[in-house]
Amino acid sequence: MTTEKSEPAPLPGTLPTTEEMVLANQANWDARTPVHVASEFYGLDGSRTAEDWFAPFEWTDLGDLTGREVLHLQCHLGTETAAFAERGAAHTVGLDFSAAAVAQARRLAAEAGRAVEFVRSDVHRAVEALGGRRFDVIYTGKGALCYLPDLTAWAEVVSALLRPGGTFYLVEFHPLLDALGPTPSPERQQLRLHHDYLGGRGPLRSDTPCTYTDGPPVQGATTSYEWRHGLGEVISAVISAGMTVQLVRETELLPWKRFDAMVPSENGWWRLPPSEPIIPLLYALRAVKP
Repeated sequence: MTTEKSEPAPLPGTLPTTEEMVLANQANWDARTPVHVASEFYGLDGSRTAEDWFAPFEWTDLGDLTGREVLHLQCHLGTETAAFAERGAAHTVGLDFSAAAVAQARRLAAEAGRAVEFVRSDVHRAVEALGGRRFDVIYTGKGALCYLPDLTAWAEVVSALLRPGGTFYLVEFHPLLDALGPTPSPERQQLRLHHDYLGGRGPLRSDTPCTYTDGPPVQGATTSYEWRHGLGEVISAVISAGMTVQLVRETELLPWKRFDAMVPSENGWWRLPPSEPIIPLLYALRAVKP
């Protein structure tokens, strides 16, 4: 994965509004989409399957999806969304704020003959965009939460979209991972704390033509904003929205090679080499709506 250079947002007074920053992110993901579609990283030529994006523990935690209605929030190209339909969900919906990504997700689903619905909407307006529908399972993560400025509002939306007894499942990069960055050394690349673990000091601004995939530089909108959210903030937001947390996992595995020093794990995912400390790189949270 290409490490994108980030810096604190401009000083107060020159800081864009939250709405402007969200719109900048939307434009950035529109611009990223053609690069991602053409990349080897996403394997849309058939070199990667939907299942490749999931760790085995995810299916254990989610349980049987047969006959259930599933919503995937912040789904991008729908590469993960497809797996829920393949596992027997009665109806699968993917939602994303990028019109370009949703158009590609619809095309890819149609070409594969999958009956998956895709909706274009900011996650904060998902209740309205989905016409008040409710779902048995809501899934999100792997690079989603950092684009959300307010987790309290987000968790309330998730709760509103769940049926009573429904399951919310989040699989996300650990905030420790987001705080780390590689530092060259004479012997080997070392990981050091480069960014905040906790939120509270505003978003990080990134302005780069690089994305986390292979492929050409992004053309057009290259500015994006990311917010830091500690694990406590995430869990507290979910509980405050009326959901009951059942499970929290932390794992040293990642679905792709984030740092040069990472080595393959037994399931095709990646981990730091045995010479490095074992630290959490990804976490999962399962909650239910009473």
